[in-house]
Amino acid sequence: MKIDGGLGGAEPAQIARVAAELESVGYDGALTAETAHDPFLPLVVAAQHTEHLELGTGIAVAFARNPMTLANLAYDLQSCSRGRFRLGLGSQIKAHIEKRFSMPWSHPARRMRELILAIRAIWACWNDGTPLDFRGEFYRHTLMTPFFNPGPNPFGNPKIQLAAVGELMTEVAGEVADGVILHGFTTERYVREVTMPALERGFAKSGRSRTDFEVCGPLFVVTGTDDEELERARVGTKQQIAFYGSTPAYRGVLELHGWGELQGELNTRSKRGEWTEMGELITDDILETFAVVAAPEDIPARLLERYGDLVDRLSFYAPYQSDPDRWKRILAGFRQ
Repeated sequence: MKIDGGLGGAEPAQIARVAAELESVGYDGALTAETAHDPFLPLVVAAQHTEHLELGTGIAVAFARNPMTLANLAYDLQSCSRGRFRLGLGSQIKAHIEKRFSMPWSHPARRMRELILAIRAIWACWNDGTPLDFRGEFYRHTLMTPFFNPGPNPFGNPKIQLAAVGELMTEVAGEVADGVILHGFTTERYVREVTMPALERGFAKSGRSRTDFEVCGPLFVVTGTDDEELERARVGTKQQIAFYGSTPAYRGVLELHGWGELQGELNTRSKRGEWTEMGELITDDILETFAVVAAPEDIPARLLERYGDLVDRLSFYAPYQSDPDRWKRILAGFRQ
């Protein structure tokens, strides 16, 4: 199993140091997220200060951009990283696309499928000389002159990975992407009973199999070396679970476990800005369903017990302050 570290929390001036450190301690990859900073620019710096660390967006918001801009960005990052880039895309939700990015929102699964196919059509034009003639419901790309054509990428096309929670988006991932990025707001049962069957339906549409595909998971981890640290980790993770649980698009995860009504209460409180109080609605049972709660030395075995036969690569999702050296020791536990 491959383990990814995070670049998303680092300030731009720290990217070179953090990326080199992730590589030196043994992480297989490093991920950026589209939160407070751009997800692509840090990877240019990381590529220049590492040799073999795999680099990826985890995730970039697809609908904040168009297929041509994404094709360009991914092409250049694949080139400057010498073939180490993975394009991780996510849809975000309607409110953010329309109100934060001022971009159109409609039929997210259909739009995402078409966006990925359009990117591949653009790459086919550049790499293989195929005339650019993509005409879809949402995107149209029919013009490519030599001045704007970078030609074949010496490192080939980067893999495209798609973040998905709902069944329709997960099917799209199985059909047209090279991998799926599980949302942190997921559970082992949800992955087994909902995610994997949806992927299989997607594989069937494209004639592929699980062996051609990578399942990636940012998984909640709650840990600490004393009671105070553990309690701080529990509170921080409960608040993050509550934040995700307030989103209507993720209600299906809670409903699978019989907690569907909780989503409505969390949503109501989120609209009142009661972010701290929302975390108090997350019981210990809910926490331990979403997160591995254990001492640092037990984390590797517990994660592998839950997800070892499901996930090809994982990252530690810890929405609280923690000693970086602790994560190095946990990472070492996977290598024993």
